[in-house]
Amino acid sequence: MAETIVFIIFAAVALAGAVGMLTARNPVYSAVGLLSTMFAIAIMYILLDAHFVAVVQVIIYAGAVMTLFLFVIMLIGVDTPDAYGVRPTSQVVMTWVVAVGLFATIALAGREVWVTGSSAFGNPGLNGTIEAVADELFGTWTIVFLATVLLLTIAALGTIALAYFSGVADEDSIDERGSEVVS
Repeated sequence: MAETIVFIIFAAVALAGAVGMLTARNPVYSAVGLLSTMFAIAIMYILLDAHFVAVVQVIIYAGAVMTLFLFVIMLIGVDTPDAYGVRPTSQVVMTWVVAVGLFATIALAGREVWVTGSSAFGNPGLNGTIEAVADELFGTWTIVFLATVLLLTIAALGTIALAYFSGVADEDSIDERGSEVVS
């Protein structure tokens, strides 16, 4: 019974955050709505005994991705509600038509059995626990995981090298006119 009450509360928070994200005029308020939705989803993962996924949800999405979103919003400087001008009426009507169509599709699909999922939810032995994720990641997918780590390390080193060596000329290679001397 307590799980149902917690689910209803955080489902309402997730829906309110999503609606707030979509209806907010200010992009910063929209990002805050997205953040509240992400935290509510993390609570729902905890209710499903997927603690590792909940922690990843908070650290990666609510932490890093939202920081990146807010940084880009502040960098672009969209701080006025009407920064893009007046929205055309056709755009508003089309947005509502698509939103109602998607809602109707989700509502009709929700009546089917395959959407409701497994009857074994709430069992700690399911996927999503730290042990189950670690067994898969470091057991079955070890080579793929290590290849991804190697690829990301090479990409990071390449980015650092490009940033360090691109367009940087030392003072000996510049002549008196200010152009670079090729030797």
